[in-house]
Amino acid sequence: MDSLNSLLDGFGTALTPVNLLWAAIGVLLGTAIGVLPGIGPAMAVALLLPVTYGLEPTGAFIMFAGIYYGAMFGGSTTSILLNTPGESAAVVAAIEGNPMAKAGRGAQALAAAAGGHFAGGMIGTILLVVLAPAVAELAVDIGAPDYFAIMVLAFIAVTSVLGSSRIRGLASLLIGLTLGLVGLDQMTGQQRLTFGSLQLADGIDVVIVAVGLFAIGEALWVAAHLRRTAGEAIPVGRPWLAGSDVKRTWKAWLRGPVIGFPFGAIPAGGAEIPTFLSYVTEKRLSKHKDEFGRGAIEGVAGPESAASASAAGTLVSMLTLGLPTTAVAAVMLAAFQQYGIQPGPLLFEREPDLVWGLIASLFVGMVLLLALNLPLAPVWAKLLRIPRPYLYAGILFFAAVGAYAVGGEAVDLVILLIIGLIGFGMRRYGLPVLPAVIGVILGPAAEQQLRRALQISDGSVTGLVNTPFSVTVYAVIVILVAWPWLKRLFVRRRTEAS
Repeated sequence: MDSLNSLLDGFGTALTPVNLLWAAIGVLLGTAIGVLPGIGPAMAVALLLPVTYGLEPTGAFIMFAGIYYGAMFGGSTTSILLNTPGESAAVVAAIEGNPMAKAGRGAQALAAAAGGHFAGGMIGTILLVVLAPAVAELAVDIGAPDYFAIMVLAFIAVTSVLGSSRIRGLASLLIGLTLGLVGLDQMTGQQRLTFGSLQLADGIDVVIVAVGLFAIGEALWVAAHLRRTAGEAIPVGRPWLAGSDVKRTWKAWLRGPVIGFPFGAIPAGGAEIPTFLSYVTEKRLSKHKDEFGRGAIEGVAGPESAASASAAGTLVSMLTLGLPTTAVAAVMLAAFQQYGIQPGPLLFEREPDLVWGLIASLFVGMVLLLALNLPLAPVWAKLLRIPRPYLYAGILFFAAVGAYAVGGEAVDLVILLIIGLIGFGMRRYGLPVLPAVIGVILGPAAEQQLRRALQISDGSVTGLVNTPFSVTVYAVIVILVAWPWLKRLFVRRRTEAS
């Protein structure tokens, strides 16, 4: 009941004319940028982060929520009409959505994706309302050793799940941890990796790192592989679903959140794994198995619902533990820090208006997304015809303006370019970007918790494993690290036995 009363208060905040305006602007901006090929939600949020500096925190985060969900909706539009996923979570939408569009059913594919986002987002946000306060209550009792264990789990999981190899994931994480070391030591006040520069004494702002790695790195990568012609988008009418389509999609919409939400809430879960699991589930349960690979509507509806519910799941970890499980959550955590707000167990007590206003705005954003974007689908399709040189020139311009707005220092632009070149190099050698961003954000916090735990135990390493919770987390880490070898051993023995 307390959660319900708090949510009603949150609706009082979210439904004020000003906040409704920010939610609508966020949804439109997020969709417009998410639709453009190669951008995706993380880059959209990073690019628009400086836009919110002048706003008060509640309005800023309501706008962010709109950008987040709008960009996810836009990413599926690109996948369906152009067969170019803006991010890995939208890959599955292209598998069935693009064949549907080529067969003249692009409108139905977009409508199935929109319905999936709406259903998944609504169910996921309801689960967020129910679970987040309970998780926050439990998290209050978590000490320094437990927090450090959780952060190590996030580091290990994010390097294991993403990218083509664990070595590359680890290399990306080390880049992020190194960037996080720049500045003054939080406990001793000594300078680290500043090279005598006073501008670097405060460290490198997370916003500059996120914009550099995502926006500048991507723009340089596209420029290096630039095709002079834009991809040809498939024309689309107003999205709608016939009764037979609804009959095939409604169960997929409801199954998606069951798979997506838990994966969003765990470290490095994200939306990639649940979307593929949802696709496999729909293929197995469908009565139209022969259509899969040639345009099965369930193959669009289920994964998109799972992706949207996963987005709500990421907010559980971020708001209650201060732990980002996806690139978008990492950028949003940077936004919280920019306002001097630290997400964690006490956030629900210290900033109830902001938290519940943000959660209520997710419901509002979902309705706005459906109401505004379905009629505008033909307009978004036309955005796909912007030539890429103009598109990425605009991205570079806004990224530079945003980075300069952070501190008003010219040196920030130099740092932005250097980090952009690092982002380009990471793409060149197949290093995933997310571990680096997680390393920059969680690295300093992990160091602080480690030193705090060691101080409590008088320097004894056993102080890191002196609670049941930390022992459990380290057991999970061991399983994660050892699983590929165990799996290989099991397969080998099974082969020998047969």
